[in-house]
Amino acid sequence: MRHFGQIAPDVRKRLFHQEPCSFTADSPARLLSAALGATLYSPATRPSLDEDILKQGARGVVSMVLCLEDSIDDADVPVGEANLVRQLTDLEKRSDDTPLLFIRVRTPEQIPDLVRRLGPAVRLLSGFVLPKFTEERGMPFLEALTAAEAASGRRLFAMPVLESPDLLYRESRVQTLEGIFRAVDKYRDRVLALRLGVTDFCSSYGLRRGPDMTAYDVQIVASVIADVVNMLARADGTGFTVTGPVWEYFRVQERMFKPQLRQSPFLEGQAVELRQKLIEHSMDGLLREISLDRANGLLGKTCIHPSHVLPVHALSVVSHEEFSDAQDILRPERCGGGVMRSAYTNKMNEVKPHRAWAERTLLRAEIFGVANEDIGFVELLAAGLAD
Repeated sequence: MRHFGQIAPDVRKRLFHQEPCSFTADSPARLLSAALGATLYSPATRPSLDEDILKQGARGVVSMVLCLEDSIDDADVPVGEANLVRQLTDLEKRSDDTPLLFIRVRTPEQIPDLVRRLGPAVRLLSGFVLPKFTEERGMPFLEALTAAEAASGRRLFAMPVLESPDLLYRESRVQTLEGIFRAVDKYRDRVLALRLGVTDFCSSYGLRRGPDMTAYDVQIVASVIADVVNMLARADGTGFTVTGPVWEYFRVQERMFKPQLRQSPFLEGQAVELRQKLIEHSMDGLLREISLDRANGLLGKTCIHPSHVLPVHALSVVSHEEFSDAQDILRPERCGGGVMRSAYTNKMNEVKPHRAWAERTLLRAEIFGVANEDIGFVELLAAGLAD
């Protein structure tokens, strides 16, 4: 699989200076953690789950979570488990071409039970999403996943969800984060990414951000994101990939604030209708939040609607200017440090302080590609929507 693989080769050649690389479920963890992109959630009770997986994969989705937790009623868990096992068993006989698939469970006991029930179909599975993760609650999940991996012979990753109220409350936050770090550090080889459960954060205070607001406009939420990145996403080799929070909206009936998308990029790309469509479907708020995710050290995003996938991927593509800066900073002859004017002659590139950024940028370039000099997110969005 590859990002933007659904777009015709001749169109990709026009869009990309460096095309996104190909990868598989067996690729190195470092690559896969960056490649998750827009992770699309789907209730495990859907009767056409197998067809949904194939359809979304063909449309550019590279990671999906099949959810047995909050997205379904408590009484529907046995039905969801049976449906998931049946659908993946059928899918395994029909196709190898699926996105990275993860199951969101409720209890540790579900992990070995589902792996056993899946039998040969476990080869379609990349791992499990672990809800409301803390050190005390999360260790049994990680132990169960390790045992299931050994029993099945299949590499299985964990994606803990950070959504516990203990993370939100000031008096317990640091202690909770320290405990989470101990747990995920012990099982570092098993942890693919950490996911932020911002909806649960908001629920602890009876809050819900509107379509004109990003997670970063809700100060209590923004403070948690900052502390999670501070303690769990450092660039010194101890950090993990942390993914962006879910965007809940996919159509807006009435707006309170002016649209947040500037007109000029769309006028230059002759994509005025595209801008209007994005605004009508609340995508201007999503695009702003994706940009803020990246500025705050997050990579990838939880998605609950297929229309959110392309914007996440389009804004993950590395610009030609970013690529040029990163390459300059990482040139072998500059390993001793120093400062130089960028090739675009609009900024200072300082080798030592910007090295970690440059390394992360080149990893993102490998996964999502590098846009040609005259290509921006508008052209990438338009190409994806036209496909």
